[in-house]
Order: sequence, then C-alpha cells, then structure tokens
Amino acid sequence: MSKEIVLDDSAFLVSETDERGIIIFANDDFCKIAEYGVDELIGKPHNIVRHKDMPKAAFKDLWDCVKQGKVWTGYVKNATKSGNYYWVFATVFPTTTSEGNKGFLSCRRKASQEEINESVELYERLNRKEQ
Repeated sequence: MSKEIVLDDSAFLVSETDERGIIIFANDDFCKIAEYGVDELIGKPHNIVRHKDMPKAAFKDLWDCVKQGKVWTGYVKNATKSGNYYWVFATVFPTTTSEGNKGFLSCRRKASQEEINESVELYERLNRKEQ
C-alpha cells in the first residue's frame, strides 16, 4: 500500500525540461521527495513521476497552456520511485533554456490539505469521465 509523503513547509521543488518534457535540471528538493538521484532524472521524461490517479485532462490542459506561452498552475499528485506519492501546487512557465532552446520551468510547493481534498474530488470526476 502506498503512502503519502508530505512536503516540508519550506520545500521548493524545481525542474526544467526541454520542449518535449525531457528533464534537463532537477533541484535537491525535487530529487529528495521523488526519491531519485539527479542522474536518474536528467534525460528522462518528466512523466517519470506521474501518478496513475492524475487524469489525462489535467496534463492536456497544462501542455495546451504552456505551448501557447502562458503560465499554468494546478495541483498535481506525483509518484515517488518507491511507489509512494506526494501532492504539490505546481506553476509551470514557458522559458528559454540555458542552451537557448524553448523549454519549461516547473516550481512546486506544498499543497494544503484543503487544496488536496478539492483536487482529489475533481480528479476522481475527471477520471470517471475518461473511462
């Protein structure tokens, strides 16, 4: 049975991807919570931490938004390497990578229990619609 990993109040998870969603940077907080070494994340698709409970519609909305050059925010349930999970409030920014290419910067903080509860209800409804 998986268990929830609760972020510290000061945790700030940061990752950067290329425009295809391949991780090119991951900070220590992200690595620690996700239970991966930085070398295990660099070069991998960001969906390596996607939890099966996340509805496809949430990520379609994210990609539609950032590909238009807009900032996306939302609540995300992610999976850890060992099969546990954690919730974050994510902000994803379109950016230019250090190599001068298009990419995305994702900054995540702890979500409140109230925010998580609302997201669980919404995502359960969306998942039922997708079936």
